[in-house]
Amino acid sequence: MNQLKTISFKDFTVNPFTVISKEWMLITAEKDGKVNAMTASWGGIGHIFGKNVLYFFIRPQRYTKEFVDAASGVSISILPASHRKTLNYFGAVSGRAEDKIAKSGLTVAYENKIPYFAESKTVFICRKFFAQPFLKDSFVDKTILTEFYPENDLHTMYIAEVEEIFVNESLFKV
Repeated sequence: MNQLKTISFKDFTVNPFTVISKEWMLITAEKDGKVNAMTASWGGIGHIFGKNVLYFFIRPQRYTKEFVDAASGVSISILPASHRKTLNYFGAVSGRAEDKIAKSGLTVAYENKIPYFAESKTVFICRKFFAQPFLKDSFVDKTILTEFYPENDLHTMYIAEVEEIFVNESLFKV
């Protein structure tokens, strides 16, 4: 696994309010032998149905959504700050238009047939178990619809069980 090593859930301590919103994540999945990924900053880490989980959100027009929908497993990669430009690139360019992974210089690795990026400081190997499109009627605060969904392209929420956590010890202090 390159420089990455498995850590236990009890040893994984991060600020859940910053690890995704400030550091961002790459959601990665494989479909028909091709890997695609996208940057996201909406999501979280928690516990539900007796499982340690990550939850994340993808808009319907995102190419990566096709990959996540087709795959049973996904990875969430947290890259070090030195890859901020790469994260911006993955968030701005569609994999439909070009091979983002090849152009990024990142290395795809696999764990349990789930792709992730070897350059990550943290990797979550996950199995999806829930997906639900947002519904307009479910929003109690309707101003969110105006502010975040002027095109009516409501996200789908995914919940995935975290099966393994890998960290690069030189980048992540346990």
